[in-house]
Amino acid sequence: MSLSLSDLSQEVLATQYAVRGPIVTRARELERSGKAIIYCNIGNPQALGQKPLSYVRQTLALMQYPELALRNPQAFPPDVLERAAELLKSSGGGLGAYSESKGLRIVREAVARFIAKRDSDGSLTLGADPESIYLTDGASKGVQSVLRLLIASDRDGIMIPIPQYPLYSASITLYGGRQVGYYLDESSGWSLSRQELERAHARAVAEGVTVKAICVINPGNPTGAVLDRDNIAMVIAFAKEHGLSILADEVYQQNIYRPEDKFVSFARVLAELGDTDVCLFSFHSCSKGFHGECGQRGGYLEARNVSSEVMAQITKLQSIALCANLSGQVLVYLMVRPPEPGEASFDLYEKEKREILGELAARARLLAEGLNRIPGYSCAPITGAMYAYPRIKLPFGRSDSEYCLALLEETGICLVPGEGFGQVEGSAHFRTTILPPREQLHQVLEKLENFHRRWR
Repeated sequence: MSLSLSDLSQEVLATQYAVRGPIVTRARELERSGKAIIYCNIGNPQALGQKPLSYVRQTLALMQYPELALRNPQAFPPDVLERAAELLKSSGGGLGAYSESKGLRIVREAVARFIAKRDSDGSLTLGADPESIYLTDGASKGVQSVLRLLIASDRDGIMIPIPQYPLYSASITLYGGRQVGYYLDESSGWSLSRQELERAHARAVAEGVTVKAICVINPGNPTGAVLDRDNIAMVIAFAKEHGLSILADEVYQQNIYRPEDKFVSFARVLAELGDTDVCLFSFHSCSKGFHGECGQRGGYLEARNVSSEVMAQITKLQSIALCANLSGQVLVYLMVRPPEPGEASFDLYEKEKREILGELAARARLLAEGLNRIPGYSCAPITGAMYAYPRIKLPFGRSDSEYCLALLEETGICLVPGEGFGQVEGSAHFRTTILPPREQLHQVLEKLENFHRRWR
């Protein structure tokens, strides 16, 4: 007897993930037929030419094949040799062995030190507990673990920003929950207001939804907006009043492009406010920032103000998958434990870091300015993350999905339509990355303008 769609989970059938949806499938078909494709659909830096950091790949090489240190020790800086030896000793069986379900202790301790250093200053000393940190296969797995934990019935709701990253809508649907969208204000640079949060929450409650948590992406994906400290404090106050947990997606915390903007973590503001009754789950990843190690799948989840009984359930969920992959765990260690001044790798590491972040900032400016020069396009400043989310004026009755598919067929540019992220009814958008090299971005902008002038 053959398996048919009617035999499958309805939640699986209803789940959509626009970033790798039908348009990307069509792009792959066109590419196989010989058409040149520019993939602007996903934040995948190394696929678009970003070079890996030397410090990272040297350490990983020694972790994968320790005999290299014996055969040619002169090929590796002393601090890399020391780091690899320390990690190998702490991992027991090396990268080929399981770690404990939470992840290697040495890595979780390094993450705790990183968080404490990042969020502490003269006015506040913030601690972090390695036992409240879980190493995950990218930040996405951490997000999914928390959503799986929170969604207990089809009446349970999770507040998500609109526009949002489709990981959230897809996972909530997959786990049988309800999406409670709150709109970001495009006219004021995708800002977030308490009034809109209250509106979205009240409407959900009136519909019989039990709202469990609010998700915030900072810096924003796909918007590129950066929240300030007051905005974060407002979200915490809102969550406290309504008894909500907070999911803080902070994977782009190093991707900030204006001097006047600064990343402020939810953990930092929570500590400033002295709130101990708001559950906070924070996520970070080595896929973004200036590392761009998407394929290594390394990330972490930190939990604050979560009871030991609930923490035990998170550990159980982690245990089902045994542990996060060891290469990704090492990547997280290298992200939070970079070379220090005086170490052999420091100067090259800092040079590569400056070049990558400087180039991303230049591309962010180039893309936003270029999009705003196209008649019928409007793009907020790209102040963080790796994306632009321009509004586009389309003929009546036409959708951004139709637009993006036609654009792909004609020009080879692969974008994600705004329908996949959510938008105000009657508006149209697309998401594009800032990652293609500058000369290619110029080509993309020229093709977009020529296509938009003709498309009807």
